[in-house]
Amino acid sequence: MTFEVPAAIARHVAAWDGGEPAVPRHAATVILLRDTPSADGVEAYLLRRVSAMAAFGGMTVFPGGGVDPADIDSANLPWSGPDADAWSGPLSAPPDLARGLVCAAVRETFEESGVLLAGATAGDVVADTSAPEWETAREALEARELSLSTLLTERGLVLRADLLRPWAHWITPVQEKRRFDTRFFVAALPSGQRTRDVAGEAERVAWVRPADALASLERGEIVMVPPTAITLRELARHGSVAGVLAAADGREIEPVTPRLVPDGDRIRFLLPTDPGYDAPDGRA
Repeated sequence: MTFEVPAAIARHVAAWDGGEPAVPRHAATVILLRDTPSADGVEAYLLRRVSAMAAFGGMTVFPGGGVDPADIDSANLPWSGPDADAWSGPLSAPPDLARGLVCAAVRETFEESGVLLAGATAGDVVADTSAPEWETAREALEARELSLSTLLTERGLVLRADLLRPWAHWITPVQEKRRFDTRFFVAALPSGQRTRDVAGEAERVAWVRPADALASLERGEIVMVPPTAITLRELARHGSVAGVLAAADGREIEPVTPRLVPDGDRIRFLLPTDPGYDAPDGRA
């Protein structure tokens, strides 16, 4: 499977001098899903980043972001679901980092969509997060004036790690200036909660069927990095959110570092399974 990469990434490849690659920053991305009203598939929550942003500016992405120190230092975080040891294998991370990745996934989802994967007990979830006091808390979390651990503790809530499923693990190619070691999760939109256009880093948000998002990409109406497009292709094969979650439970997840290979006036995106991935010039 090969892709042409966005122009902004192509410029980074052209400017790379072959020196020491940047160290990837650990990050978490959450694919928030709901069934379509007509029950003929799923919709994913997508954001288009503000064009001026240094990372993924102008691109259509899933909610997500880098792991913060407070995410790692979250030993006292109220928690329900698989523990850090259980997440360690699927996320290819030691337990403390695995815990931080799950914490970052929940935090970023709340910051960028207003959806909180937490509840008063292990068996329920917050019914509504649209009240003004929730927005005040979300803004404080986004500004790093508040940690997720403090937010949940003060409100008597537990993080619902069981509402997340690991889906993929992508590491940015070596030519990129900003590199991320990103774990992708899938989660269903909790019953009663609604997404809100709250992400200051996004100029547009929408619930979109994966096939429709890919059609927009094909027509040149939106820009996205190949891992986002690949994930949407995978999601388009499933007829329901329950089907996606069941598929996630059976996935074998390995870290994938694509190659970016110049090819005339194009840049090709190669996966380890593509012919030429291991060749010096990227050719089969």
